[in-house]
Amino acid sequence: MTNRSRRWRLAVVATGLSALALLVAGCGPDNGQNSLRPTGEQAKQIDDLIVPIFGVAIVVAILVGIATVYCAIRFRARPGREDRPKQIHGNTAVEIGWTLIPAVILAVIAVPTVSLIFKLSEPPAANAVEVTAVGKQWWWQFDVTEKGEKKVVVADEFHVPVNRDVHMTLTACDPSLGTRPTGGCNVIHSFWVPELIGKRDVIPGHRNELTFRAEKTGTYLGQCAEYCGLSHANMRFRVIVDSEDDYQDWIDGQREGPAVALADSGEAGKLFAQKYACTNCHTTEDSSLSVYGPNLTHLASRSVFASGYYKLTRANLIDWILNAPSMIPMESKECRLPPGPDNICVGMPSFVENTPPGYPTMTRDEATTIADYLLELK
Repeated sequence: MTNRSRRWRLAVVATGLSALALLVAGCGPDNGQNSLRPTGEQAKQIDDLIVPIFGVAIVVAILVGIATVYCAIRFRARPGREDRPKQIHGNTAVEIGWTLIPAVILAVIAVPTVSLIFKLSEPPAANAVEVTAVGKQWWWQFDVTEKGEKKVVVADEFHVPVNRDVHMTLTACDPSLGTRPTGGCNVIHSFWVPELIGKRDVIPGHRNELTFRAEKTGTYLGQCAEYCGLSHANMRFRVIVDSEDDYQDWIDGQREGPAVALADSGEAGKLFAQKYACTNCHTTEDSSLSVYGPNLTHLASRSVFASGYYKLTRANLIDWILNAPSMIPMESKECRLPPGPDNICVGMPSFVENTPPGYPTMTRDEATTIADYLLELK
């Protein structure tokens, strides 16, 4: 076998393996985040734009591939042949052609793209649900309201009605984030629910907006799509699309006070508010308050917690209360100390490891008592 034939066989094998890898990559299990299976009105419009552009890209890729193979064969090195092919510099027709053809292709793609950008930015309907998404590290806070009504503050998941516009305001700034050194702002995040709407960046000091309308009830998975630090990959959330009646029941329930007042929670209240000072970051008393950590007034009404990473079960919640950093990476090694001038305390602390001098270490019985109290907050 000659060296040339060996190289050709290796090239064929490499091409085949690459094609197989691409095929296998597209055959994974459904993770609930398939942008090619749109359910929202806006997601369908984006998909309708992607399909023809993808078709154009395939045609261009095939033509370029054919031209590449042709040139590789036609101008390959041969004994007794000039290595340098005939030059075409100064050929006006060819130069105009390879300038105009890409320009026309880009223009064909740009016109519908720009048109859709403007269409997606149109104002929502008058009866739209207003939701403010606040990107924090590493979880999402959602302030849900309707005109003239009291807002509710939730974390990790929020509900919306089917077949009604949802107007999202996206921000990385919130008074609960403090004033030093960032002026109440967090880092850059990106809001993305693939089956309902495309990505939109969440930028400190700048408020972005988007509108989506879900056409089918169900649970839709979203996540942060912009690297934002240590636990970026765990920064998930859920959009739960309800019927109009179910949505109204949910929001009415969220506007109510806590099922168990902190003052009436006995030993759990003492542990939560005094011994371990959980109220420094959380509230269980008012569902309209934005605080540093997730609002827990109706925690038990949620299906997930810890930025949507864990199902809300008693066992998971007890483990989380004891040692949250062991379940999700966080920069919270010394978070039980008062925040320093750099305010770098990010995440929930461990109550069993790295305990500062003079601070109590939590027992599993104490964590169970706190968890049972929180699970009453429906």
